[in-house]
Amino acid sequence: MTTGGSASAQDTAVLVVGAGLSGLATALGVALRGGSAEVFEAADLVGGAAAYSGGQVWVGANHVARREGIEDDTLELAERYVRAIAHDHPEVLDEDALRRWLAVSPEATKYWEDEGAIRWTVIPGLADYHNEADGALPAGRYLTNEVIDGGELGEWRDRLRVSPYFPVGTTYADMFVKGRRLTYVDDNETGDEQAGVQAFGLPERREDAGAEERSGDPLTFGTGVVASFLRRVLREERITIHTGHPVTELLADGSGDVLGLRATSPDGAVVERRGPVVLATSTYDWDAELVRELVGLGEDDFGSVAPDSIRGDGIRLARSVGGAVAVLPPTAIPMLPGWKSSIGSGYAYGPDYAMPHAMIVDRTGRRYCDDSYWVDIVAKTMAPDDPHLPFFLVFDEQHHQKYGLGVTPPGGDYPDGLVTSAATLRELGAALGIDGEQLEVSAAAFSEHARAGEDPDFGRGSVAYVRRFAGDPAQQPNPVLGPIEQAPFHGFRLRFVGTGIGSSGVHIDGDGHVLDESGTPIAGLYAVGSCAALTTVGTGYNSGIALGRGLALAYLVSRELCGDPVPTTTKENRA
Repeated sequence: MTTGGSASAQDTAVLVVGAGLSGLATALGVALRGGSAEVFEAADLVGGAAAYSGGQVWVGANHVARREGIEDDTLELAERYVRAIAHDHPEVLDEDALRRWLAVSPEATKYWEDEGAIRWTVIPGLADYHNEADGALPAGRYLTNEVIDGGELGEWRDRLRVSPYFPVGTTYADMFVKGRRLTYVDDNETGDEQAGVQAFGLPERREDAGAEERSGDPLTFGTGVVASFLRRVLREERITIHTGHPVTELLADGSGDVLGLRATSPDGAVVERRGPVVLATSTYDWDAELVRELVGLGEDDFGSVAPDSIRGDGIRLARSVGGAVAVLPPTAIPMLPGWKSSIGSGYAYGPDYAMPHAMIVDRTGRRYCDDSYWVDIVAKTMAPDDPHLPFFLVFDEQHHQKYGLGVTPPGGDYPDGLVTSAATLRELGAALGIDGEQLEVSAAAFSEHARAGEDPDFGRGSVAYVRRFAGDPAQQPNPVLGPIEQAPFHGFRLRFVGTGIGSSGVHIDGDGHVLDESGTPIAGLYAVGSCAALTTVGTGYNSGIALGRGLALAYLVSRELCGDPVPTTTKENRA
């Protein structure tokens, strides 16, 4: 493989914009079929938002589950599940794209493993988000990578993004022992992995923590998934990755067909290439103008945990040549409650809001949603007919002593200016601009139910995924419920933080062709990353769908560009 630096002349290649997971996979798919690919990455590091993620890849009816003895899934069952969670706005669901993705995703997942890009494993015991929905399963659809040693990347190890939001180096099996917040990390971290420890405010893992000891430079979660694909890409001489090369323009002819691109090299030189273009960027999180347009939130209510290089490039490039943008309801966007922080890109979202002894309220001091479950938090906080902005996290001293907050370790001092504390809930309400009297009433009702391990008002703790992934396993009878009753009391105003998955974005069909305003494909232009609108699933998002769809689209697009398109699958011949 040709490494980064300034691009040089070579034969016509597939031009990939973005070196995240879907971009690397697209380039790999092209090379495996004898083609050449050039990847243009605006940042100095590769991996994009995927490298910062939990590395969850959602695939219905996948071969990995069957290999591990989970045999109760089918494509029909997976389709029933997606349809069940996408019923709110059927008008934004692309039926053809939905069926194409569901049918191709298991094939693509197996292909990437067969070609040595990754060794998959099922995330143990992790249920679908919406466990109450028709077609939901208690385990088997969430895949991630087996541990990869970062040393296998050679010099590219230092050019790989490492998540500051997940305890890279441990596995999901480790994490589920103590819960995400309280996971210990091996005490032989590299500097980057140590940043992950600092992000959680956690001590190094002790020898008695019970997790398997690992040597070398273990990479897991989203960092590990990207690293696995990058390792395979590095073996291909027909792939070139140019870091520090933002793409500034798409080249098109008089009929609107895309012929190539222009980029800027690190030394400021203009680099021009001819060939089909694949947009593999993430979304718009760090472009305030696009956030206002597509999310409807200003800077006081929005931030992002995605890399700050994600600035809507794919959307703007597609628009510049007549590409359409599909707009989905903001309530469908995978955002989480968070706050400004000193880690990552300057924001944090942690599982803190889902830990025991905490609740979310609006300015009236009332709860209004399942405040452990981001899906319900987003939907209710931003409901067009009954919005609840601004919204606040309120917690007590038990939460402080047991869990800390973001970079603050349990019992530590909160960062200056973030948390307001008071001796009583009424005083806390007054300091935050919340109705303090009602806050006391809300906390009393919450605490009474929490002691019984249930929340009959809003269902906190009723979602299996949240109990498994976000709570405190030691808290019984419910890992996300604990009374709010021990002074002093604490709170702060929340904001939504994006994850590089924007729902709205470039309008594509089920095969990754970028569409114009009339719904016609633009010749020579494709999109496979999260810059592409999630019309594939409409408003029915589930963790892992973005990465799963990205890998399926990379498979489809790379095959088409190499003259070997995936045949259309009909309902009659689906497995």
